[in-house]
Amino acid sequence: MSEPVGGPPAPAQWDREALDRILKRATELQAQERDTGESMTPDEVLKLGRDVGIPARYLQQAMLEERVRTGVVTPSGLLDRLIGPAVCTASRVVRGDPEAVEEALAAWMDANELVAIERRQPGRISWEPLRGMQVAFRRSAAVLGSSKRPFMLSRASRITGGVTPLEPGYCHVTLNADLRPTRGSFLGGVGAVTIFGAAASAVLTVMSPFWLIALVPLPLVVGLDWVIVRQYAPVRERTQLGLERALDHLEQGVHQRPAELPSGRPGIVGLIAEEIRKALKP
Repeated sequence: MSEPVGGPPAPAQWDREALDRILKRATELQAQERDTGESMTPDEVLKLGRDVGIPARYLQQAMLEERVRTGVVTPSGLLDRLIGPAVCTASRVVRGDPEAVEEALAAWMDANELVAIERRQPGRISWEPLRGMQVAFRRSAAVLGSSKRPFMLSRASRITGGVTPLEPGYCHVTLNADLRPTRGSFLGGVGAVTIFGAAASAVLTVMSPFWLIALVPLPLVVGLDWVIVRQYAPVRERTQLGLERALDHLEQGVHQRPAELPSGRPGIVGLIAEEIRKALKP
């Protein structure tokens, strides 16, 4: 490969961002060379993909995603802008039959999250969080077992999933996680700190003839409120990542009907016994 006459030398490897820009620009140049105009039909997109070596199934999935794509949800209310939205949403087009995709989604949630099916209808499933001893058993089983996947949707009060068939072999999957009770608990902390600050200011006003003394608690109250509000963002980001992780599982092609598994899973006693057996094994 000849060295360029001018400019910086070509790197030995391109990173992901540079590769995305290169592929996008190469596709634009190819489209300009073929004089595609301002728009293309689906058949023309598939033909262009064949010319540049992109498999038709990827183009088909990308066109379906563009068809059902929705705009980025912008915060609408004051609380959404200050703290963050109370609902996390993720959607994606995946390959597979609706029934198989729905079964794979239900199996993933049951195996990797602390949730139980609340209601199930054709094309729609809702989950609620596990409570009480069930949570303790599941966490203990995860620690003692071989699974290293963290539980990421435990702060959601309700999770809903919808599977909508598109063209044969493709489905649109949408997941929503409700974080309103969680966000409300953070707002409750902000309210408690604010009330405490107001009470402290009132006491200082009564005890001192100087009204400026009443402003002394103000910086502390504002600081504590800001710290509390900032704690909600990581919770929401983790929940959003949990939804995307479930969609990643479906997108990777693990959407065939699962093989028949043995009835029941080992309980906590069985897991402890297995660990003891391993430790005593010479």
